[in-house]
Amino acid sequence: WNSWNFFKCDINEDVIKETAEALITTGLAKLGYNYVNIDDCWSEPTRNSEGKMVPDSKAFPSGIKALADYVHSKGLKLGIYSDAGLFTCQVRPGSLKHEYDDATLFASWGIDYLKYDNCFNLGIEPEESMTTIADINDKWAAYAGPGGWNDPDMLEVGNGGMTYQEYRAHFSIWALMKAPLVIGCDVRNMTAETYKILTNQEVIAVDQDPLGVQGRKVHTYGPDGCYQVWAGPLTGQRYVIALWNRCSKPATITAEWTAIGLESSASYSVRDLWKHEYVSLNSKTSYSAQVESHACEIYILAPVSSIHAAA
Repeated sequence: WNSWNFFKCDINEDVIKETAEALITTGLAKLGYNYVNIDDCWSEPTRNSEGKMVPDSKAFPSGIKALADYVHSKGLKLGIYSDAGLFTCQVRPGSLKHEYDDATLFASWGIDYLKYDNCFNLGIEPEESMTTIADINDKWAAYAGPGGWNDPDMLEVGNGGMTYQEYRAHFSIWALMKAPLVIGCDVRNMTAETYKILTNQEVIAVDQDPLGVQGRKVHTYGPDGCYQVWAGPLTGQRYVIALWNRCSKPATITAEWTAIGLESSASYSVRDLWKHEYVSLNSKTSYSAQVESHACEIYILAPVSSIHAAA
């Protein structure tokens, strides 16, 4: 969980404590949502006379160390925010030229996670020079995986700006991309729909699959390319596919085996991860489904032989 998307700068130690409690009472922590991350605006506008960051005395009167102890007592972990520039994005002190001291301070508080932003990082003066060595590369997929996850930012699920189907699509695509699942809503006051999305264990399992290969867009067609097929490999010779309708009307979207990189004659079972049921026990060549406007349906393909073996 991260405080920014919903609370912005309106944070304090009570919000953090209540959020930690809510992660436990709702069962979210048991599903792996075990980080409580404080974003920007936690510190005073300036460093103290010793050059150290100081927690906002009104918002965090007990200090960050006491808050970390509280969060740890709940079996959770506490994260904090800093910036590689002179200031944070909200013009609090950044860590530029204070990196070692700030890291030491965070460690002394018991911080488990650091979000490190890049605002007000002016860099160095440009030079009139260029490299000619052969290190250019336009293919970066190999660098996404265990040890280096692509992070498209915190989840907006439950923050009120999209429909249920759009939030479900958002969560599905994040999981397929193996993105960090960082809740960004007020978990103390979730709707049943928001809770249903965030606790879908089958979709979470896709995100957390140990193979760690990020899915990708494999086929685009329809008006302005708004019918999209995304896919990626999972452990056990399985594949995850997502049929995403970005058009304004419902549509039938088809995933061709060849587009995914599978043999067209291969037989796969198809499990719907939102319905929690098999929608086909033996599909060959392709799979098609009716997808509502702005919705995304996500499935797991498993070799038919593996289903028989499990049975």
